[in-house]
Amino acid sequence: MSDKQKEHLQTWANHEAIAEAMIPLVGGLYRDNEVVTSVYGRAVINRSVIDILKAHRFGRQLGGEQLSVERTYPIIEAISKMDIQPAGIDIGKMADKYQQEGEGRDLEGFLRSELAEVLDPSNATKDKPQDIVLYGFGRIGRLLARILIEKIGGGNHLRLRAIVVRKGGASNDLEKRASLLRRDSVHGPFDGTIVVDEENCALIANGTFINVIYSNSPDSIDYTEYGINDAIIVDNTGIWRDEDGLGQHLKCPGASRVLLTAPGKGDIKNVVHGVNDALISDDDLILSAASCTTNAIVPALKAVNDEFGVLNGHVETVHSYTNDQNLIDNYHKGSRRGRSAALNMVLTETGAAKAVGKALPELDGKLTGNAIRVPTPNVSMAILNLNLGRETTVDELNEFLRETSLNSPLRKQIDYVMSPEVVSTDFVGSRYAGVVDGLATIAEGSRCVLYVWYDNEYGYSCQVIRMLQKLGGVYRPGFPK
Repeated sequence: MSDKQKEHLQTWANHEAIAEAMIPLVGGLYRDNEVVTSVYGRAVINRSVIDILKAHRFGRQLGGEQLSVERTYPIIEAISKMDIQPAGIDIGKMADKYQQEGEGRDLEGFLRSELAEVLDPSNATKDKPQDIVLYGFGRIGRLLARILIEKIGGGNHLRLRAIVVRKGGASNDLEKRASLLRRDSVHGPFDGTIVVDEENCALIANGTFINVIYSNSPDSIDYTEYGINDAIIVDNTGIWRDEDGLGQHLKCPGASRVLLTAPGKGDIKNVVHGVNDALISDDDLILSAASCTTNAIVPALKAVNDEFGVLNGHVETVHSYTNDQNLIDNYHKGSRRGRSAALNMVLTETGAAKAVGKALPELDGKLTGNAIRVPTPNVSMAILNLNLGRETTVDELNEFLRETSLNSPLRKQIDYVMSPEVVSTDFVGSRYAGVVDGLATIAEGSRCVLYVWYDNEYGYSCQVIRMLQKLGGVYRPGFPK
């Protein structure tokens, strides 16, 4: 073996050792302090050594340099010794900030200054957990369940207490529900164990006891009989989308609020978390988390509009097929959607462009939109063809969007990638509302075209969870600011 080979192997072994040492520190902060750690937005909780090293390498895809665990380990080690309140801390970005702004200060002093807000016990989040009920258990419902169960490991502030479904025709209905949660053709196996409790009609997932309630209508359940109080009901059926329909949930004892995982109709506020969630008031008992496409495009549109101005434009969505379409040609009340989803590109309408105006009133009426359903089961793309208020270049636009993804209030909504090889399946499991593909950006004068990938199932579900955290008053501050 050459000296060069030995050098690379030794460097890799050293980095593995450091990553292994990080794992118990990351886990301890999560379980004991409810601190969620990440590297450039990539969670490192319950991750392997290889996962942690890959998260550090991601900095190269952002157009920067690979981050070394030798820089982040001292940060996680120092934080683990602090009496810290629940928070989200990106140790990759914190390492960059220390390098750029440390100004000769020792690391602990720098971190105590940066994290002062969550080192003060008076800023602790509420102790009372928020009960959550999932009304419907389809694609979004099951992903919400997975994320909620995952987050319980760091505390019980958002508690999944029940799922509500219609009784299926099979005698082993409960086992079938468990199986759908346990196995997923797109998102892979459930990370943990699921036990079926037939006697109590419940599922026990990673220690979380989840009541399974059978009901044919949203107004016929007494949640207090299950020990559920002041619950937020997440309606992911899509059947009811106005105040009258969704208001039926509020007739149930134990229910306090309703969150719809689809565009709301009438006066229901359509909220894209990170953009217009400040509009939520205590009086809003029924809210909508808008659509997956609206969540994908609105953050990028807001950022671009704030910096360059958007005069008008067109949004074209290349969207994976959904359960609303037919697998083979058959009758469908909608135009074109009766044709086989697995065999055709299907041109259809989308309300996303119009919905932008509800989240960003300054763009109301300025955008048109259409959608093409394509034969893929998940991950979609929005193409934003915009006329801007001033001229720009590809480099300026990309650098702005890259910086926005790293160091702006929209960093949990907007991700950025600069790889020449990425395709749709690479974004399965993305926790961002949308991912800007920098290499595809076009800019000529005051016109630009942006390509935004989004996991229309998982990324959207993460946005819904952020909404639940805000509604339940359990949202943790993120660092660095």
